[in-house]
Amino acid sequence: MSATSVTPVTTPISAPLPAVLRPTMRFMLSHPAHVIALGFGSGLPRVAPGTVGTLWAWVAFLVLQLWFSSATIGWIIGASLPIGWWACTVTARHMNVADPGAIVWDEVVAFWIILWLVTPAGLLGQTIAFGLFRFFDAAKPGPVAWADGLFKQRDAVPGQMRWAAAGFGIIFDDLVAAFCTLLVIALWRAW
Repeated sequence: MSATSVTPVTTPISAPLPAVLRPTMRFMLSHPAHVIALGFGSGLPRVAPGTVGTLWAWVAFLVLQLWFSSATIGWIIGASLPIGWWACTVTARHMNVADPGAIVWDEVVAFWIILWLVTPAGLLGQTIAFGLFRFFDAAKPGPVAWADGLFKQRDAVPGQMRWAAAGFGIIFDDLVAAFCTLLVIALWRAW
């Protein structure tokens, strides 16, 4: 009787998708989550997308104030958090990047929270809030750096990224930056 050799069947490991480093308008319009996460296009500029997204948030908030009461805006912000988590998760996964700079919904919601809580504030107060938030978000001092690193998956094996955690992390550090901004404003007002 002759021995037969059996070739083991192996399942090919799918290679991770290439990263989308610069999303296009076409990419944004390919999925509703992309539209939200990319801040309705405000995250598409190559230079300073976080700043552009925050500026878009500021304008959008001023428009929201024309149509909605403060309580309704609070509900909109509350709904924007889980929707944003979903949109950031899906978009980061489709881009195959844990925290793409083009995702600006985190800046949008965080800045809405700031503006909602400092209202009524004049143009000067809103400009100071903008500057403080951009500082905390970009420089990431202390607690913001901690929050930013908390959900980073630097040691994740390609194809095994925990995307829901990445999506939450995208939003979480901006919420901490918003908290720091509000803390500075509260201390300034108290002084």
